Formats: sequence, C-alpha cells, structure tokens
Amino acid sequence: MKVAEFDYNLPEELIAQEPVEPRDASRLLVVHRQTGELEHRAFRDIVDYIRPGDVLVINDTKVIPARLFGTKMDTGGHVELLLLKRMGRDVWEALVRPGRRVRPGASLEFGDGRLTAKVREVTPAGGRIVEFAYNGVFEAVLDELGQMPLPPYIHKELADKERYQTVYAKEEGSAAAPTAGLHFTPALLESIAKKGVAICPITLHVGLGTFRPVKADDVADHKMHAEYYSISEGAAKAITSAKEAGGRVFAVGTTTTRTLEAAAQKNGRIAADSGWTDIFIFPGFEFQVVDALITNFHLPRSTLLMLVSALAGKDLILQAYQTAIEARYRFFSFGDAMLIL
Repeated sequence: MKVAEFDYNLPEELIAQEPVEPRDASRLLVVHRQTGELEHRAFRDIVDYIRPGDVLVINDTKVIPARLFGTKMDTGGHVELLLLKRMGRDVWEALVRPGRRVRPGASLEFGDGRLTAKVREVTPAGGRIVEFAYNGVFEAVLDELGQMPLPPYIHKELADKERYQTVYAKEEGSAAAPTAGLHFTPALLESIAKKGVAICPITLHVGLGTFRPVKADDVADHKMHAEYYSISEGAAKAITSAKEAGGRVFAVGTTTTRTLEAAAQKNGRIAADSGWTDIFIFPGFEFQVVDALITNFHLPRSTLLMLVSALAGKDLILQAYQTAIEARYRFFSFGDAMLIL
C-alpha cells in the first residue's frame, strides 16, 4: 500500500489557528462504518451516541513546555530544542534546529545560562541526546524558560496555554497534546458518566512517533518511534468488564487507540501494564479492543490518517474528509472532530 494513497488536498484556510469556545462547541462529523452514513453534529452531541455500559477511555498525559530557544555557547548561533523523551534524570532525546550545526560535543545555553545542555550523540532518527545542567528543580526551570510546543502549522500565538491541554491532563511528559480530548469539558464528561458510562484514564506520552512525517513510499516501510504508555489496574478491569458485558470501548484519540491495541497484542486482552510501544496501525490491522474512535482531522499522508483508515476503511475516510472540506470543517489540532462508530 502506497503512502500516496493517503493524500488529499486541503485549503490552507481550513487549518484551525485557534480553538473554539467553549470546547464542546466544535463540530462533529459522525461516520457510521456499517452504512457509510455521515452525520453533522456538534461535539457536545457525542453523549447521544454513548450507551450505558460503554467505557470512554481517555489519555491523561500532560504537555510540558517542551520547546526551548537558546544559543550555541561557542558561536552565539540561535538553536531550538523540542524535548521528546526523558532518557534519564537530566538526559533527554530532542529534536534540534538547525540540526546540521549542532553536533555531538556542542554546548547550548538557555535563559542566559540558567539552563545549559551538552549534546551527547545523534539518534538514528536524526535527533539529539542532550544532558542538562541547572540549579534547582528541572521542571520549575523548564516551566519558566520553555514554551508550549504548538505544531508548525499554527501561526497564531495561543492566548491561554491551558487550551493546549485537556481538562483531565495529569501525567506530565508529552511533546504534543492528544488533541481529540481538547473538545471535552468537565460538564460534558459529567453528562457521559451520568449515563452509566465508565471513564477510564490511561497514559501515552506523545512524542516523535505520533507526528513524525512518513518518508517511505510504501506504508509498510515506515518505522514508528517508541512512546511510553501506562495502563492502571483499575482501568484494565473497567475496560475488560465493559467488553465482557457487551459494552463498547470508545477511544478518545489515536494515542489512546495505539495504547489499548499495543497492550492487547501480548495476549489479546487488556491488563495493567506499562512500557514502550512503537505499534503502527494501518489498513489490514485487526482491532482487538477499540469499538469506536473519537478523533480530529489529520494531516495528509500521516500515520494518524492511516490509523483511522484502518478502523473505518480508507475509501470511507477519504470520502468523509472530502465531505468535511466541502462543509468547511476546521482541521488539525485546534479543529473539529470525527466520531467513527
């Protein structure tokens, strides 16, 4: 299967530059897999599609201010770091720009020297392993000097950085938000819970694996970057109980979907677990856990578009995307949402 099969043309003005208010006022395109029917709703209407006994699984990861702007200590040249993954106490994997000028051995400084970094090595994916030095608590220093890592297609400054966090964000560690969850409000979650739906948090820290571009021509040749996940005992029991009782698993976002399906690869069922996953879901994949998916509209040729196509079928998804474009839906991180049933 060729990557080019997952391409589509998107007018630039449909790329959302800021979130809507309130969160659940975004639009919702409902995709019915069995019939091919498409419905236009508001996101808050999602409560109408979830039944008592179902389970809503959310990713409670929290975005850290992972983008740092600084200089090379020897030349004064400007550099940018995007922290991806913690490798040790003060050691991180990061993307660096301009990468060709930041070689192993280079020393970097941020905030007039409040934070310094030594580049240790280059990763196979072209990133860098850096070791930081600082006084005090790293998280406090990062919170002061770092910026929220908004995607490059968002050109407008975010007035409230909490709008790039879900209302249930808890576990710090992501370089990007699990954007499907941005549409939920506390009141909407309460309405869902009152229907007799279990809401189960799990964790996947979003890193390079989620948004790394696909450079291969053939889908099967793309290799995902590993990301850390965790499923608690309580979440595993709730998901398993719902499935056994005939309930459906609604996954909020592709990160939640990847976590659940990665955990199920071991023995076909969900159990408490944590570790690293590089699972790549594309058409032909057999889902074992997820019955319905809440997701945003994704970039052309992306692994995320391939994942939703694996669940609903490539032709139906591309048809739904074309319908959304014609109806002027808003796309990508701050855009509207899709529910695949």
